[in-house]
Amino acid sequence: MLTFFVPFSQGEEKFTFIEECKNPRSVTLLMKGPNKHTLTQLKDAINDGLRAAKNTLEDGCVVPGAGAFEIVAHRELTKYAEEVKGRARLGVQAFSNALLVIPKVLATNAGHDAQDVMVKLLEESARVEKRTGKNPPTEIVGIDLVTGDALVPAQIGIYDNFIVKKQIISSW
Repeated sequence: MLTFFVPFSQGEEKFTFIEECKNPRSVTLLMKGPNKHTLTQLKDAINDGLRAAKNTLEDGCVVPGAGAFEIVAHRELTKYAEEVKGRARLGVQAFSNALLVIPKVLATNAGHDAQDVMVKLLEESARVEKRTGKNPPTEIVGIDLVTGDALVPAQIGIYDNFIVKKQIISSW
């Protein structure tokens, strides 16, 4: 069963219609706030959420979130860089390190020391790989924003959109 997200504009007003749902319901969101800036932020957050839902439905898949994708991609690219010769190795290493910005920002925004968190995540990721011989999606680790420790995001339902991660890789 496909569901379609259809953006629609009428004058300056913008709407998003969700069509062809199995059990259709009409929803009206009335947003109120103390000022225009707050309303703009609220509207952007709602649009981001709708866009994330749309991407998930269109992709038909998700990847573990909480920085887990970036941790595994970093580790795999670091291994791959050992096989690459010449200047290209530096590019692979740079991209590998750039991926770690996402879990570092998550840690910092949650009030944790980014370096301490990265050490924990990379060590736990190495332990999982050593134990399993690979990086199974049901066991790859990301950051617990509350404690700053490693967690398995797939076990508690933390996911990211596949298309967003694909775009990260395609952009390089």
